[in-house]
Amino acid sequence: MKRIGILGGTFDPIHNGHIGLAEDAMEQAGLAKVILIPARLQPFKLDKQITEGNYRLEMAKLAAAPIKGLEVSDYELRHDSISYTYKTLRAMVLEEGLEKKSCLYFITGTDAFLKVSTWKHAEEMLRNYSFAVGSRPGYRDAELDQCIERLKTVYNTDIVKIENRKRDISATEIRHRLEGGKSLSGLVPEAVERYIEEHGLY
Repeated sequence: MKRIGILGGTFDPIHNGHIGLAEDAMEQAGLAKVILIPARLQPFKLDKQITEGNYRLEMAKLAAAPIKGLEVSDYELRHDSISYTYKTLRAMVLEEGLEKKSCLYFITGTDAFLKVSTWKHAEEMLRNYSFAVGSRPGYRDAELDQCIERLKTVYNTDIVKIENRKRDISATEIRHRLEGGKSLSGLVPEAVERYIEEHGLY
């Protein structure tokens, strides 16, 4: 049975931390591919100013292009509504022609996963889909392990803990570096850095 990963986010801009998590999830959770989905309006970031979707989509495509198994979807950018994860997962099941919802793995980080019960329609997602959770050694390990075991017991869902080997990078850090005229070497793919420069972003 083919396993497909979904990695959503604002991607403003997409960076090597996102790409590293996608690659680690493919390897460690046995995913055939990972679909990157830039968000239009994230429910937890409605008060934040974000870069236009077409720019974020193109940067995601540039970052994914050289990596086998990485794809990009504009699903959330095509819709005016808030980018709720449960809606996206429902749509991906249909778009990918999946016979069983358990083929779909939503990829997220430790901090977000620990709050999964607060997400809209969280119960539906936990019952119907699987998760790949990026973790860093020593970071909230015990808390994450307890959360995973509890949710596995309650919802009988597959939750794979991923050792995310890339260092933690934040889009905020990247934007601050750009504002200061500093290099983004090692933080974003070279093609993304060129695109940012060419289009005068940030």
